[in-house]
Amino acid sequence: MNRPPVRRRFKGLWVKPVVAVLLVIELYPLAWMFLTSLKSNDDYLNNPSWSLPTSWEWGNYGEAWTTGNIGLYVQNSLLAVLPSLALILLLGTAAGFALQIMVWKGRSVTLLLFLAGIMVPAQMILLPLFTVYFQVGLSGTLWPLILTYTGSGLPLTVFMMATYYKTVPREMFEAATLDGAGILRSFWSISVPMVRNAVLTVGLVQFFFIWNDLLIALTFTNSQDMRTIQVGLLNFSGEFGATQYGPLFAAICINVFGTLLIYLFLNQKVMKGLAGGAVKG
Repeated sequence: MNRPPVRRRFKGLWVKPVVAVLLVIELYPLAWMFLTSLKSNDDYLNNPSWSLPTSWEWGNYGEAWTTGNIGLYVQNSLLAVLPSLALILLLGTAAGFALQIMVWKGRSVTLLLFLAGIMVPAQMILLPLFTVYFQVGLSGTLWPLILTYTGSGLPLTVFMMATYYKTVPREMFEAATLDGAGILRSFWSISVPMVRNAVLTVGLVQFFFIWNDLLIALTFTNSQDMRTIQVGLLNFSGEFGATQYGPLFAAICINVFGTLLIYLFLNQKVMKGLAGGAVKG
């Protein structure tokens, strides 16, 4: 029986150690954060940071949800993120369809104008937007967040959806037109099902961008009742206004592991969407 050459046998041995090191780098902070969330305040302040909890304080999660108002902050985040995400996906998918499938003069210039929106720093538009929202009476509500998230998320979404639409055969839309389908029917019945993985991928990317936003939420939320989860974590305080580190890390775990579970659940769909956008038809 012929043995494989020594070079071939040792060719892939370096892969496993590298993967193991990367796993440790990724998983250690998550494990440390979870263990810290189960410590008491005295345990956190008086013992080494890498030590195990002396007593497992599972009640920190309940305290973070109630006393720390994390439940309210999660609710505000959902009320701001979900409408923004729906508008971004609807308008971005429709714009990508119009820019790549429909034939009309000036579509290339229009796409460039959308791309120019990616280059505008968010810091430049916050003060003018704050003034406008105050003058029209939207301050003190979640509408400034919804409108700003939608406007800032559309340029990248339009660009990505226009790229995905390049992979869709135009002959399908031509055949649908010959069969009597209008523009709206072609969009909803043909294009949307064909790019659903791309929509899911773009939606997940935009969800993480919006959910993890701090700058915009910090600018437009002027009361505790309107804080999103990122602003709430920044200003987290326990009972009597003192920082309780166990409940604080419990709140961080709720935020981090919640979004991590969403990604793990949709991981395969995201990979399919990325692969579909990488191949031009």
